[in-house]
Amino acid sequence: MKSRLHPALTPERATELYRCFLLDRLDALATVPGIEPVVAFTPAAAADALGALVPAGFRCVPQRGPDLGARLDAVLATLIADGHRGAIAIDSDSPTLPMGHVAEAARVLGSGSADVVVGPSDDGGYYLIGVATPRPALFERMPWSTPDVLPLTLQRAKDLGLSLHLLPAWFDVDTEADLRRLHAAMASNGGPPRTLAFVRELFG
Repeated sequence: MKSRLHPALTPERATELYRCFLLDRLDALATVPGIEPVVAFTPAAAADALGALVPAGFRCVPQRGPDLGARLDAVLATLIADGHRGAIAIDSDSPTLPMGHVAEAARVLGSGSADVVVGPSDDGGYYLIGVATPRPALFERMPWSTPDVLPLTLQRAKDLGLSLHLLPAWFDVDTEADLRRLHAAMASNGGPPRTLAFVRELFG
């Protein structure tokens, strides 16, 4: 996990950091009203290990599909088929993301005021995407992990005639430069406890 951080961290430490990201994010999501928190995971064989890690109250759903786009579409479609008025996928590597942005996405989809909600990332991707109904075309043949993801997603939504709600931009942590940016941000403003402790230990 977090292989682009390996120049700065050993694989073991990068995995430890990702664990901090994940657990802090789950704690934060538990505070957002009006949502059913879900953890989508892969591989399916990790179900027991994940179940021991995830706090009570979270539903764990195995991801299905040959690539990231197919897996995103499948989990969102599954949640909508369960009767939800919309479904949202959120990354776990933007640890300082305000939960107000997530709550805003849930309100927009719940009210039916937009077909798609997107939270742009500074690197050209997105930290959040939500849909009111399944939209597989938003995820097919997407050049994941490139700066083209966000503009291509927005263009596809436009081409499909979908109403779009854009959230404020935020940043995620993929590289050593991102990690140093996170450290600077949390030095000024604090941050989620596990991640904050890890980064303080790392940078002093």
